[in-house]
Amino acid sequence: MSSFKGRYSYSVDNKGRIALPAKLRKNVSPSANDTFIITRGFEQCLFVYPQDEWSKVEESIRGLSPTNPQHRFFVRTLLQWAVDGQLDSQARITIPQDLLKFASIENEVLILGVLERIEIWNPKIYEEYMNNQPATYETVAESVLKTQS
Repeated sequence: MSSFKGRYSYSVDNKGRIALPAKLRKNVSPSANDTFIITRGFEQCLFVYPQDEWSKVEESIRGLSPTNPQHRFFVRTLLQWAVDGQLDSQARITIPQDLLKFASIENEVLILGVLERIEIWNPKIYEEYMNNQPATYETVAESVLKTQS
């Protein structure tokens, strides 16, 4: 099982390659075999799943109903953007141009470890996202953690 945490600032080269931070790489499960699936995320970021975690996502969406229009829309949107990626010898992953465009990524990226996946953001969009939350971190934490008690 892969498990990620942390925040890292990196750059994107002119071929769309991003180095995966060493602290994240060491938490990739050996069963992922340095293979990742990159797809459209939420709030204009990209989701990067190691192969072992992506298999769990696929298993989950297989349980969705093909007769439900919302389920069909979600599955189509998620999978139409999904591409396989492999770490190169310099621990970089190549992000396709259409995904870079979707996330408005040009030169700099913010890489977040989010448990089973990695998120890649345009730093300015992430800052706007964080600054425009309707509630504080503490208020959300109280609500979220209360439901788990």
